[in-house]
Amino acid sequence: MLNRRHLRIKALQNVFAWQMADKKDLLSSKKALMKSIDDVYEMYVRMLALISEITEYTAVDAIERSNKHFPTEEDLNPNQKLLHNRFIVLLQKNPEFQAAVNKYQINWNAEPDFIKTIYNKLKSTPEYAAYLAGDNEGLEESKEIIKFIFRKIILKSQNIIQAFEDRFINWSVDKEVMQGMVAKTLKNFTSEDPFENKLTPISLDWPEDSKFVQDLFTYTLKNYDKYQELIAERTKNWESERIALMDTILMKMAICELLNFPSIPVKVTINEYLDLSKDYSTPKSNSFINGILDKILGDLKRSNSIKKIGRGLIDE
Repeated sequence: MLNRRHLRIKALQNVFAWQMADKKDLLSSKKALMKSIDDVYEMYVRMLALISEITEYTAVDAIERSNKHFPTEEDLNPNQKLLHNRFIVLLQKNPEFQAAVNKYQINWNAEPDFIKTIYNKLKSTPEYAAYLAGDNEGLEESKEIIKFIFRKIILKSQNIIQAFEDRFINWSVDKEVMQGMVAKTLKNFTSEDPFENKLTPISLDWPEDSKFVQDLFTYTLKNYDKYQELIAERTKNWESERIALMDTILMKMAICELLNFPSIPVKVTINEYLDLSKDYSTPKSNSFINGILDKILGDLKRSNSIKKIGRGLIDE
């Protein structure tokens, strides 16, 4: 699931894109922000659908083997245990999953050679052989081979990685979230009734988180020049060309959060953006941003501009 750090990253990426765009349209940029978040959920559903399709290929493989010129006894009577994997059967019958597959128009059948290659790689592993040799499985037992397919076959396949990278521009950033959502789905599917199992939501409280990320993005852009003035006042000894654009955006977003989100403690805001600077800006950005934000925070406190709900949220 997406947490607040992930949502800040989404806002950061889209504020940067807005800054670099020739035509700056807030409404279109906001739609792009929400699309980038929805892409994470599509990535997750697409991955579940891929796992499902790999298990379905068991039936195709059985037909191909039986149609050999000189089929063996094993070819004529292949073990199709994976086709009836309990977790996958429940997933396929799950109405949430069915609706999401339809929404995103996911169809891995369009790439049969792609699926065949993955399935053949799975067939050659000792883990798959051990799975086929095992006794009848329950729901929990059925998940183990799915975990293996996901972690050791799919995520190790360069062809699959390339396919997802081609479709999702933020794959490198979002893949860890997707992996966590798949893992959580495997954990949470505990009922034999497909209507009782739930897919992993995009966030723990999407109505609240959706408002947070949209407000953070919108308020940052609407007050872009105002926040620039606050930064300029505290960077008079710095040539503007020497300040990295990403540093400026991070500081503006931090100022936005300090001024417009009364329930978020000041210390949390400062620490979050200092942490983001380590991953998204220069090696020296962390100390630079920390020093400037500390001065701006002092200015905002003296002007009584920071309004927080709850005791200690300004000083904590």
